Amino acid sequence: MRGASKTLQFSGGALKWREELDMKIIYLHQYFNTPSMSGGTRSYEMARRFIIAGHEVHMITSQRENSRYFYRWMEENIDGIHVYWLHVPYSNKMRFTARIMAFMKFALLSALKAVKVGGDIIFATSTPLTIALPAVYAARRLKKPMVFEVRDLWPEIPIAVGAIKNIFLKKATRWFECFAYKNSEAIVALSPGMAAGIIKTGYPENKVYVVPNSCDIEMFQISESERDAFLRLHPDLRDGPLVLYAGTLGLINGVGYLVEIATAMIRIDASVRFLIVGEGKEQKKIREKAFSAGVLGKNLWMLPSVSKSEMPHLLSAATITSSFVINLKELWNNSANKFFDALAAGRPIMINYGGWQADLIRETGAGLVVPPNDALRSAEILHDFLSEPGRVTRAGQAAFKLAKSRFARDDLAEELLAVLEKTCG
Repeated sequence: MRGASKTLQFSGGALKWREELDMKIIYLHQYFNTPSMSGGTRSYEMARRFIIAGHEVHMITSQRENSRYFYRWMEENIDGIHVYWLHVPYSNKMRFTARIMAFMKFALLSALKAVKVGGDIIFATSTPLTIALPAVYAARRLKKPMVFEVRDLWPEIPIAVGAIKNIFLKKATRWFECFAYKNSEAIVALSPGMAAGIIKTGYPENKVYVVPNSCDIEMFQISESERDAFLRLHPDLRDGPLVLYAGTLGLINGVGYLVEIATAMIRIDASVRFLIVGEGKEQKKIREKAFSAGVLGKNLWMLPSVSKSEMPHLLSAATITSSFVINLKELWNNSANKFFDALAAGRPIMINYGGWQADLIRETGAGLVVPPNDALRSAEILHDFLSEPGRVTRAGQAAFKLAKSRFARDDLAEELLAVLEKTCG
């Protein structure tokens, strides 16, 4: 620890002195994104707030696109974050074995980089789970505590979807999961279900903290003119309610189900529009399915991924947004960015899975929970919802209320920082 300072803080109706640790945080995240990139920006937003609180953040990450810095480190300062980029090609379209190789290459080289950079605490965020390798190595070499953030229960999910079938590989990956947990001073889980899965392995419950994904509320407040600007660029989407999916088009996302809903909906109400925005391994298959069903370009359109900074304009044009997974209970514990972006934008959200997000929707009326394997029934439920403008408005208001009261980024960043400060102690 490099030092300590005191700041005045308003708490409980009075000003109090708060002891602040001046930490140098080594933040390991293989798939770090800035707002100018597509994908989740949790690590960027959290790191930026750690810096505002007076700490120093060194982000060790990978550069996945084409680059002349092949397996070389490139350093950059982004909004106060010291970012170290290592070019390691990666895509959701890569074969499973190729992705494992990318994980291992990054793990080896980032371990050496983390030790060289040095710091007071190691904070590693998955996926992939292999991020624990450089984190444990750096923590031991530097004799500093490690905090591990679990974004998905791995290997539970690849085993459930059949990506890991070999019995010996299953045992090895489960051993590695326990290895990552046992070497952590504290663990942050992104959902209650993830926390329960961690505790189930034998990790102490009092060292597991739930800090879910968050809502960037100010970013998603878009004017009516900006909303109209997006629709002017895409006039085919203007003539009816718009159902949006914006996110990864991977195997577990099951976005082909939205094509089935659109196919059923065109017979019920052809004015309802569907828009899929994203890229991934299943992109071609989804497009072919929509074309074969006769809905592509009629009531369903597909666009490539957009950056996080463009996402508010996209969501502002939607009547309702959506989040899907294939029909596996193991996937219910997700903490999908698209869910929280919808809340921040004050848009209702439609999902086809159970778990904690379904409970939130049912409790608050912030959207719809549709069946996972009955597209016609899902289309009917969706049509009934869209046919009641007052219900749509109330659901949007409930979504925005959830964003402010439960998932505001500033509040959850403070909770996460408290875990790091307590661990660094």
